[in-house]
Amino acid sequence: MDRHVEAFLEMLAAERGAALRTRMAYTADLADFALVCAPVALKDVTSGQVRAYFTMLSQAGLSARTAARRLSCLRQFYRFLMLESIRADDPTERQSSPAIPSSLPRPLDEAEIRSLLEEGTRGHEDERRDILSRAALELLYTTGLRISELLSLPVTCVQVRGPMLMVRGKGGRERLVPLSQSARAAAEALAHYDRDRGSLYLFPGRNPDKPLTRQGFDKILLACALKAGVDPERVSPHVLRHSFASHLLAHGADLRALQMLLGHADIATTQIYTQVMAERLRQLVSEHHPLAQAGKIIPTG
Repeated sequence: MDRHVEAFLEMLAAERGAALRTRMAYTADLADFALVCAPVALKDVTSGQVRAYFTMLSQAGLSARTAARRLSCLRQFYRFLMLESIRADDPTERQSSPAIPSSLPRPLDEAEIRSLLEEGTRGHEDERRDILSRAALELLYTTGLRISELLSLPVTCVQVRGPMLMVRGKGGRERLVPLSQSARAAAEALAHYDRDRGSLYLFPGRNPDKPLTRQGFDKILLACALKAGVDPERVSPHVLRHSFASHLLAHGADLRALQMLLGHADIATTQIYTQVMAERLRQLVSEHHPLAQAGKIIPTG
């Protein structure tokens, strides 16, 4: 491995807490770029070679999202080389980012969320399923946790008194998120019901030594959606996280605060929510404003 690449990857792990999967992806991206640029060393690559590389990727049909990730990797690598005084310029500086269509799902509206919480968490085949469903939906919607963060919560999280919940997110980064009284009560009810299982997890699996699997959790959400009369195709952990963010923004939340709540390392990731909301408002005007329907208003994109 190129010694500069190795130093870059070590920096990502030590200073940024980058996850192993991220480092592996960047290793593969840099290896692919190096192969195309050979025999020129990575540290000596020109902006022309960068342009040629991304033209080649486009012609090969690589998705815009994958191309954007590779460009992000190269930019971080060359900025690292500049900080280390290995080169004086960034050959990726003039390379434009591929346009990525928003992949955020349509959020549930507030009435659908209420239906899930009130109708979808009762009447299951056993009492524990009702308790578990309530705890899962309360926590996902009121904290905006990722599903991996939810399922890895220790049962001891409800033993810590106070209004905040400590969450370990991507790359091992920890953050505090507010925990509503109803979410805490639901989590405590589940922990109390499972007290004899001896599990370390708030959401234990069939084997109490391991957390509930993603597949097992999806079955629970499916049952909740069916009971609530909400289209199951529109209900997922990611949709609930997206609904959490969208509803907060709609009620005036600050974008920087939302970034902290969601655990985004870069605020650009959070800003996509504002872009999606703006597009939905534009569509709303286009579809329902009387002048728009008469062709006198042309909402801009």
